[in-house]
Amino acid sequence: MKQLLGIIKYLAVIAISLLALIPFYVLLYLSLNTPSSNVFEGGILPVPNFYFGNFKKAWFASQLGTAIGNSLIITVGALFIMVVLSSAAAYSIARFNSKMNSVIFNVLLICMMVPAIIITVPLYTLMRSIHGINTLWAMILLLASNGLPMAVFLYTSFIKALPREVEESAIIDGCTYFSAFWRVTFHFLKPVTASLIILSGLGIWNNYGQAVFFLQKQEMRTVPLAVSMFFQKYGADWNQMAAAAMIGLAPAVLAFLAFQKYFIKGITAGAVKG
Repeated sequence: MKQLLGIIKYLAVIAISLLALIPFYVLLYLSLNTPSSNVFEGGILPVPNFYFGNFKKAWFASQLGTAIGNSLIITVGALFIMVVLSSAAAYSIARFNSKMNSVIFNVLLICMMVPAIIITVPLYTLMRSIHGINTLWAMILLLASNGLPMAVFLYTSFIKALPREVEESAIIDGCTYFSAFWRVTFHFLKPVTASLIILSGLGIWNNYGQAVFFLQKQEMRTVPLAVSMFFQKYGADWNQMAAAAMIGLAPAVLAFLAFQKYFIKGITAGAVKG
């Protein structure tokens, strides 16, 4: 009976995995098909024509090289700000109990529940007042501030699980709390930092809802905006859209593969220590 249940579990996992891969196969199929074949047809698992011209056309038509560069600058910049500010703020909240820290933490929790799209109108007014429309630096600050509440929450939970002796020994040796955090405590935050980079990084890379409002010039567009051009300027060109989406997915997939080991460690460590 146990063996039968084990087989059923494995079959269920395989079925779920295959269902999750279907959209990616459809995307790959469309990207490798000729322009005359822009629908998914030919049976349950059709074979594409292996036409690679769509990738070349999509690259130049939507200026994907510029878009990938913009997305990379925004993602790296926002993540750097998030990691530095949220880890330091979380250390203060986790290690120094005070009413002010408690209020700040609760306010951040409330901010996590507010959808970013709701505050788009006031943000647009603010961005115009600081001349941040169509600028990468303003988009970096915007997306970093959107992700700070969740980042502080993750770091706070992780730091609270660490023993205080981690930094107290350094403080006894003459370090300040500031230097003890960056020299000692932060070293133990690598798993949760990797988790934050993957979770928040993918969200920033794929951000469309706010980028479409604040990055209106073509030379400032990110990957999601570049892909969306095939529904606006060039009509519903499914083959080039799929090719552009595949190219845009590549950096995100490579980043996930590079950090997945640390991501799994972060999830496992958080589960054990929590």
